[in-house]
Amino acid sequence: MVVFHTEAGLQAYVKGKRILGKTVGFSPTMGALHEGHMSLIEKSRATCDISVCSIFVNPTQFNESSDLDKYPRTVEKDLKMLEAAGCDAVILPSVKAVYPKGTRPTERFDLGFLTQPMEGAHRPGHFDGVVQVVKRLLEMVLPTHLFMGQKDFQQFSIIARLLQLINSEVKIVCCPIVREADGLAMSSRNVRLSAQDRKNALVLSSTLKQIKAQYPNGDLSALITAGMERMNAIEGVDVEYLEAAHQDTLRPVKRWADSSAIVLCTAARVGAVRLIDNVLIP
Repeated sequence: MVVFHTEAGLQAYVKGKRILGKTVGFSPTMGALHEGHMSLIEKSRATCDISVCSIFVNPTQFNESSDLDKYPRTVEKDLKMLEAAGCDAVILPSVKAVYPKGTRPTERFDLGFLTQPMEGAHRPGHFDGVVQVVKRLLEMVLPTHLFMGQKDFQQFSIIARLLQLINSEVKIVCCPIVREADGLAMSSRNVRLSAQDRKNALVLSSTLKQIKAQYPNGDLSALITAGMERMNAIEGVDVEYLEAAHQDTLRPVKRWADSSAIVLCTAARVGAVRLIDNVLIP
């Protein structure tokens, strides 16, 4: 596995592979890697000739500076995991390398309604930072394929739309959520949960599972209301949202019959840690 710190070094490597007709899969991460990230590398290796990963804690997508400061950084461990997973190349860029002209966004994209609900409503400006860094990393890496996780479903939808807007030929692939044995969605933030908070956090996945099990019966709106009450009843859990949306547009869905492809999303603070989760229905 080759480790790069500069755009020029990585591009020379990637261009050499692409001249030979090789496909290049790219998995952008912020480090603190877990099996969910490894599933992206696994999918990339199964799909592409070369797999590239980035580790970059992007400052422009954090709404709270304290969250940025507390974000776990485990680079040495991450590199060992990536090498064991068969990743071919990693880039560890500095903020200056990613944003040579500064972090203030210079481009705006009309992403329509996709940025407005759920994470967009609760984290103003978050997706501006996500779009900014993913577009920049794609310019740096020059991949043929982009692998992103379902856990950040709204983010995936927005980046898919971005690729359309910039007429990119990069193919985006959504990789399923990887869960712990008890159902908790794997997240780099899970390490910050206390033992009790870790136990309480299970209410997110169990509530989503419970609502999905009712499909296509029952009143969806009533199920969501009951689900929020169930989660908020757990001490230390503060639900920000629990919403059903159309998988393609993220428009709200009030009844099962309103869409044949629904995503049920939630976000909650469990203790001091903010977690998200979702399920696809049916």
